[in-house]
Amino acid sequence: MIQPLKLLNLMLLTALLSGCSKLTPENYSKLEVGMEYAEVVKIIGQPAECSAVLNAQSCQWTKGGKQIQVKLVADKVVFLSSQGL
Repeated sequence: MIQPLKLLNLMLLTALLSGCSKLTPENYSKLEVGMEYAEVVKIIGQPAECSAVLNAQSCQWTKGGKQIQVKLVADKVVFLSSQGL
C-alpha cells in the first residue's frame, strides 16, 4: 500500500510534469531548416499528429492554443511555422 505522503508527492510530480510544455518560443528558436526529425523530437517531444505523402511528411505539435508545424522531406526539415507561442 502506498503511504499518503508518497502518494501526495507522486500526484504533485505528475501535475508538475503535465504542466511543462516544450512548445515555447525558446525551443521553437532552436529548430532549423535542415534538421533531422529525431533532432526536432529531442527539442519539442513527440508530435500530436503526422501525415505523409510519398517522401514528404507534415507534423504538428499542439498544446492548448500553442502549435508548431514542421514539414519534412527525406526526414529533413524544410519548413517551420508556429502559432500562439
